[in-house]
Amino acid sequence: MENPFTGVVVRATGSWYDVLHDGTTLRCRIRGRLRLRGSRATNPVVVGDRVTCETDANGDHTITDIAPRRNYVIRRASNLSRESHIIAANLDQALLLVTLRQPATAAEFVDRFLVTCEAYKVPVVILLSKSDLQVPEALRSFRAVYEGIGYRVEEVSAATGQGVETVRELLRGRTTLLSGNSGVGKSTLVRAIDPGLDIRTGEISESHRKGRHTTTFSTMYPLAQGGAVIDTPGIKGFGLLEIDAAELWHYFPEMMRTGRGCRFYNCTHTHEPGCAVVEAVRSGEIALSRYESYLKILDEDEKYRK
Repeated sequence: MENPFTGVVVRATGSWYDVLHDGTTLRCRIRGRLRLRGSRATNPVVVGDRVTCETDANGDHTITDIAPRRNYVIRRASNLSRESHIIAANLDQALLLVTLRQPATAAEFVDRFLVTCEAYKVPVVILLSKSDLQVPEALRSFRAVYEGIGYRVEEVSAATGQGVETVRELLRGRTTLLSGNSGVGKSTLVRAIDPGLDIRTGEISESHRKGRHTTTFSTMYPLAQGGAVIDTPGIKGFGLLEIDAAELWHYFPEMMRTGRGCRFYNCTHTHEPGCAVVEAVRSGEIALSRYESYLKILDEDEKYRK
């Protein structure tokens, strides 16, 4: 093996990093200085990173450098933290799994995820998971909102096979982040797409009707048909970071389109007279649930942007 060598991080546990190099996965540590770059991220090396490594005389491998990231998906590290946690980097797309019941995915969670992907230029497809267990009218209402904005929405069910082939084609030849709350069926869907992958699955907790955490660390899995999928731990919350309050509405596509008609160029779309966005909400052109998500993000995250 050449020294140094390059590879892609396919698993990051916080202490050890699995790096794929020429078809071989090597266990690496990171050089200490990589932790001291002034980043607010809790994890300096993430799945999807392209890295340079060195091998010492004992045969131990060390990550010595990280190539610039093309994009990434980030969230606040915890509800009371100004630090960030990068979920994955260098993505071709993200697939967000959503369930409307068993368990129900909150609209605000969906919108926070979409805002982050808009901000970091990661294309998103929304997958309405466990479609066989959902109420048809609720599915139609959800699709009307998000397809109206411009997002692609697909209904999928690993149990019945609905949409599995569509998702398989979406994944082919691409590096894809698969994300969603615990219990929405991420690991089960990946197994349906590629039965050769050894990804654990878990049932819904009957006591709380919430998903049990079955994936501990983000992991990149190569797919038989080409491409790779990054399976993430079930995410409960998605606090935003690095997005200025004045720019937040830029990442709501329907508000971006409508906001050009506001009386004031610096309209916050909250209280100003002549606000085209508020008028569009009143008329039903913009979904009330989306506008409420916008207001909640403004209110709840303002203290983290100081």
